[in-house]
Amino acid sequence: MNQLFMNTMPTGKKQPASGVALRYSRQRERLLEVLRATTTHPTAGWLYDMLKPEFPNLSLGTVYRNLAVLIAEGLVKKIDSGSTFDRFEAKTTAHYHLICRKCGTIIDFEKRIFPEIEDVVNSETDFSVEGHRIDFFGTCSACRARNRNNS
Repeated sequence: MNQLFMNTMPTGKKQPASGVALRYSRQRERLLEVLRATTTHPTAGWLYDMLKPEFPNLSLGTVYRNLAVLIAEGLVKKIDSGSTFDRFEAKTTAHYHLICRKCGTIIDFEKRIFPEIEDVVNSETDFSVEGHRIDFFGTCSACRARNRNNS
């Protein structure tokens, strides 16, 4: 059973890590499975398209509601990549993103740069840092290659 639904309560509901009872949802469980199986940082629309054949009554609104639950539980992150649509990922370990301004591709960058950055900010300001996010914007290798071929 996945970590979202760790403790079964006598009411038949599952208790997630937050301690707030949630009803078990096969759609939510599959949504998390699909997110964990991809590295593409999909949109809610893409997730909907992947799950719709399995759940014919699924709505895009249900996908967004389930994503909100998974985000609140810390199992999914929403990525604001500067595009029209939010992107999502199930990788919650510390990492950075390389975001292509031409095609919108998001690439994970695993190496921790300046791991002391939060300590520096905490010590230099009257601010209690709970986390940070660093995104790098530029052009991916595929778009650079396409640009060279079109020149």
